[in-house]
Amino acid sequence: MSSSHHLVLLSSLLFTASASPDHGHLVATPAPTKTIAELAVASPQLSTLVAALTAAGLVDTLNGPGPFTVFAPTNDAFAKVPSFCAGALTDLLADPAALTATLLRHVVPGAALEARQVPMGSTVLQTAGGEDVTVTRDHYISVKSSSGQAWAVAFDLMATNGVVHLVNSVF
Repeated sequence: MSSSHHLVLLSSLLFTASASPDHGHLVATPAPTKTIAELAVASPQLSTLVAALTAAGLVDTLNGPGPFTVFAPTNDAFAKVPSFCAGALTDLLADPAALTATLLRHVVPGAALEARQVPMGSTVLQTAGGEDVTVTRDHYISVKSSSGQAWAVAFDLMATNGVVHLVNSVF
């Protein structure tokens, strides 16, 4: 075995291998070092979500062992909330019970479900809040709840305790 093969073998022990979009080659990607909450804090496009998690007292939950699959609304997703009703986002942030229910609707406990692991078609998953959401995979991944629907705009942000998919709406 050549030294380059040993380096690849060593790298595979140190990093998680994942399929690259460029011709399906395997490339070494660093193993996750942040929890879901830490990942959200470090992501500028999730600052409103972080504020909401803090207001609802859910930061410790998403720092917990998991595993979790989180459909994380981006700042743009939260910006759409007032268009439904003037002051809706402000009202939501001021109502801890409603805020917690809304945020837990975006969290699926018990699995770190990467995009490629979502079966084709529709799959019903139970959220951390006890509600069912329907995750549909066709050309895209969408999530539908009794409160709305969102589409994933970024996939497989890996954390030490699960996976985050960014979505375009609060559902």
